[in-house]
Amino acid sequence: MKLSVFGCGYLGAVHAAAMVSLGHEVIGVDPDAAKIAKLSAGETPFFEPGLPEILAEGIASGRLSFTTDPAAAADADVHFVGVGTPQRKDGAGADMTYVNQAVADLIPHLKPGALVVGKSTVPVGTAARLATLVEQAGARLAWNPEFLREGFAVKDTIEPDRLVYGVAEATKDQDTEILDSVYATAIASGTPRIVTDYATAELVKVAANSFLATKISFINAMAEIAEVTGADVTQLADAIGHDARIGRRFLNAGVGFGGGCLPKDIRAFTARAEELGKGESVAFLKQVDEINLRRRQRLVDLVSDSFDGQVFGRRVAVLGLAFKPDSDDIRDSPALDVAVRLKGLGAEVISHDPEAMDNARRVHPQLDYATSVDEALAGAEAVVVVTEWKQYRELDPAATASAVARPVVFDGRNTLDPAAWRAAGWTYTGMGR
Repeated sequence: MKLSVFGCGYLGAVHAAAMVSLGHEVIGVDPDAAKIAKLSAGETPFFEPGLPEILAEGIASGRLSFTTDPAAAADADVHFVGVGTPQRKDGAGADMTYVNQAVADLIPHLKPGALVVGKSTVPVGTAARLATLVEQAGARLAWNPEFLREGFAVKDTIEPDRLVYGVAEATKDQDTEILDSVYATAIASGTPRIVTDYATAELVKVAANSFLATKISFINAMAEIAEVTGADVTQLADAIGHDARIGRRFLNAGVGFGGGCLPKDIRAFTARAEELGKGESVAFLKQVDEINLRRRQRLVDLVSDSFDGQVFGRRVAVLGLAFKPDSDDIRDSPALDVAVRLKGLGAEVISHDPEAMDNARRVHPQLDYATSVDEALAGAEAVVVVTEWKQYRELDPAATASAVARPVVFDGRNTLDPAAWRAAGWTYTGMGR
């Protein structure tokens, strides 16, 4: 099929390249000329494992191209809209500027019978509003939320764990058939598919992210209790995780969640519920958010307390800046936030991350950035691990001890082996352990 993808960021670029790998012809559209130039040259504007390979293959095949001109997508049969919906600067709600603009740019170039497919995470009710505009142009609208995990986005696009189609009742069969053709490979492999209405499809993504955020904040709340009782939250999570009704995934206590999805999605969901007069239904999400943010300050306090509250001028190595490993995304990153807070207290912070340092440097040039882990560790009086990159998890505690001035480590992700580090002479502090 011939497809277009409006928006070539984290979601759109991956979706465009992945669709080509599934046999389609795709044109990606984005107003950012620098981004389009990079993608057209086969260069990824962000770090995502597996994307460089399928991007290069797609361009080499001649079936993947990128442009800043919306008119170039006019002959596509299906148009995906995968632009960002960041938090508004003046409140907690989602900023719909990019979605509204993408649809406005697309409408003049829709051929009769084309299908516009929203993938962006939007406030419930958005699809119904946009459907009216699309239908006036002689086309139709469907909503097909994405469930990508950064670091696994390519796999999650090509081999999704489920497909959700939000379609209009009047054209349900026709639109379902088209989307089944787009995702024929996944359908053939038995991927579960749910065909529903617009509102349900919109709610699926924010409900899923709200549940995951709640699960993470729950175990972090338990970590707060563990810290004052002497309990070990990791063993607690292991024990309750054996209950099939609960499960162990997303029960890792630490410095909390971040990134471009969970934080802004739970805030936007809360704001939308309040607009609908049902704010009380998701009021608990405000506490979820508060618990999450509280854990960042808790880690900073632990570091400061190790210096008897006098962190000014002390050399602190912060390992990790991205919000998660296998990503260079620093949006609402707990790791970067911890580094900035320590710097604000006067600490001499030297940071390292395998992929995110360029992004961090653009936003926080006041931090010092090491070119290697060894450089970050040299002479450090405290080591703070805040992103669980493999190379940090596999650090040799004995060798590392010889590099630092003071063998004190703070495990912001509970990713290190406390016994091994303590045996090597380190003062080890985890989160809720």
